Amino acid sequence: MTDLTEAYGFEGRTLVDRDGDKIGKIDELYQDQETGRPEWALVNTGLFGTKKTFVPLRGAQATGEDVRVPVEKAQVKDAPGIEADGVLAEAEERRLFEHYGVDYTTGGTTTATDGPATSGMTTATDGHDVSGPNTDDAMTRSEEELRVGTERREAGRARLRKYIVTEHEQRTVPVRREEVRVEREPITEGNVDRAIEGPEISEEEHEVVLHEERPVAETEVVPKERVRLTTEEHTDEETVSADLRKERIETDGNAERLTNGH
Repeated sequence: MTDLTEAYGFEGRTLVDRDGDKIGKIDELYQDQETGRPEWALVNTGLFGTKKTFVPLRGAQATGEDVRVPVEKAQVKDAPGIEADGVLAEAEERRLFEHYGVDYTTGGTTTATDGPATSGMTTATDGHDVSGPNTDDAMTRSEEELRVGTERREAGRARLRKYIVTEHEQRTVPVRREEVRVEREPITEGNVDRAIEGPEISEEEHEVVLHEERPVAETEVVPKERVRLTTEEHTDEETVSADLRKERIETDGNAERLTNGH
């Protein structure tokens, strides 16, 4: 079992698992009501330490500034959610022991003493923490402070989709065609010889082949551009609010009331 004096120095220190992975910061200790020995550490876990989880202190050892416990981080992550109200009821404690695989008897726990204790757990602040009633002549005043941050989550999805549309396009192109034109040439000394060749009177036919151009169209696939999706970040401001608890200290009886702004 962890030394009693050493255990009360665990508060505020970082708790790590058997492999040295960080679990969270120890918020307070819960002790056995019968023996006064600390048996559970209430640890701030989760995002920004907003979740509180109970971790058994059996076998806990100080390692530098950290406290190492012989459990795995995954066990702590999946531990039953127990409300941290200063007292661990027997049913709550039983659930925790079953989860961490620690022996449990009908009389209570078997982690702090050689035999089972006769009652449940209470927070170790009563009689041991410097703010308790049985320590010195001063008490500690504490406040909850708001810590804010951001978490990244999926807000939506965008995708590229390519599809085909048909558009009608019209172009004007020049086309050429051949037409027949009759040319008459008078008989001159220069062409009379060709004019009188052959029979004097005869029947003849002459044929001319006419040509024309007609428009034709064909399609060709031509790459035009590359399109891709990219993301860019924009920063907005949002307000986060929470109810914070603060301790106040006042005097009664014949004690002179101090004015310290609190």
